Amino acid sequence: MNLIQGYDPDTLREIVDPRECVTRLAEIEHQRSLPVLLERVWLLKVLDRLDEALELADETVRQARMAGTRKDLLRARVLHATVLQNRGANAAAAQELATCASEAEGQGWAGIAAFAHQHHGKNAYEVRDFEQARESFKRSLFLRRAAGADDSDLEKALRAIEAAERRSAMEADALV
Repeated sequence: MNLIQGYDPDTLREIVDPRECVTRLAEIEHQRSLPVLLERVWLLKVLDRLDEALELADETVRQARMAGTRKDLLRARVLHATVLQNRGANAAAAQELATCASEAEGQGWAGIAAFAHQHHGKNAYEVRDFEQARESFKRSLFLRRAAGADDSDLEKALRAIEAAERRSAMEADALV
């Protein structure tokens, strides 16, 4: 089920229908599997219920550490970092995302590394470090291609690169 309707051009955050997200959250509220916990964290995050999202993200990381695979743990840590980002803890989010991206690349997990780099780019974009954002998005694109991602995932990465370049140019023009 894809609840993402698009991306905000100013923040690159997901645009969702809150009613659909609340409905989905109610459907899975009492399930405890790791994939469902990850989905619940994401739903709480996009609904801007960040205190609940952080608490559940912490629990999800613990569960992944105890009962999941290393890939599961990386996915949980990336999602946890995105909650930190949405809460305004951009430095902590950047650190965690960079660590996750590096670890995933070291293991040869291109898909997870691309996911971490994409979010690292979004975090940099949000704090107006458009050069770092562009570099992270470009790395995500490269890794997505290597992982055989479909065209829609490649398109998302390309649009993010373009957004970072456009914002960087706008800021440069404003300084002149």
